[in-house]
Amino acid sequence: MMRNELNELATFAIVARERSFTRAAAKIGVSQSALSHTIRGLEQRLELQLLARTTKSVAPTAAGAALLKELSPALEQIARAISEARNVRHRPAGRLRIVMSRSAAVMVLLPRLTAFAEAYPDIVLDVVTVTGPVDLVAGEFDAGIQLGEYIQKDMIAVRVTRELRLAVIGSPGYFSSRSIPRKPKDLNDHRCISLRLPGGPYRWEFEKGRKAVTVGVNGPLIIDDTHLVIQAALAGAGLGLAFEEQVAEHVAKRRLVRVLEDWTPPIPGFFMYYPSRQHQPAALAALTNALRAS
Repeated sequence: MMRNELNELATFAIVARERSFTRAAAKIGVSQSALSHTIRGLEQRLELQLLARTTKSVAPTAAGAALLKELSPALEQIARAISEARNVRHRPAGRLRIVMSRSAAVMVLLPRLTAFAEAYPDIVLDVVTVTGPVDLVAGEFDAGIQLGEYIQKDMIAVRVTRELRLAVIGSPGYFSSRSIPRKPKDLNDHRCISLRLPGGPYRWEFEKGRKAVTVGVNGPLIIDDTHLVIQAALAGAGLGLAFEEQVAEHVAKRRLVRVLEDWTPPIPGFFMYYPSRQHQPAALAALTNALRAS
């Protein structure tokens, strides 16, 4: 149905209910002549007389009454749908599809989830965990959480963590028969647990002063989740790379040994990102404010 046809039908319904062009014109906010022109055009297209008119009264014809009976529920449903859609803009409610890595879910979302759920009981977070960058629009996601370096420049990005650091870690058992690596190139002599990204295994990046080094590590295991990397390192499978925050307790309790610490400078950290939009849904604004780094 074309937009003009829907407007004409809605106009007819108002005139038929009001039984007055004067009252209907005042309710819609148009002139009586414009209203009469709209109704005449509708009747001509349908080849039906919908309203009987005299100088004193207006009433639906039999055809008009039959049309109004079928039309009224549909117009009411459309009005409800529009009202609900507008509520999305003003009331924090509804479903938000969010995409992020499992690390982001654990480090960013879960610590704030209870407070958010209590504050906004009408919002449902539909979370999908992935490895690597995602096209939000193609995936029909409302927002995502990703490391700042991977976010496209045309996205709105809001910081949700402080700067982060990566940590190279191994178990005491692993190092019991192996030397401690002092420089990134020493990793070539070690078993390393690789993290799989969409483009292939992640090449470990290091920096010290003005010197930057990238190492394509090798080892017995390639997996797609940093938490599994940590578990494999704890089991002595090899050296792993994870966020400092994820392994801090293991290092403090000497379950893991951190190496090459002076080669791992801070990185930007996680950001929540979403396409630029003029009218941001209230639910997305609420989540952004809840996750925003202080």
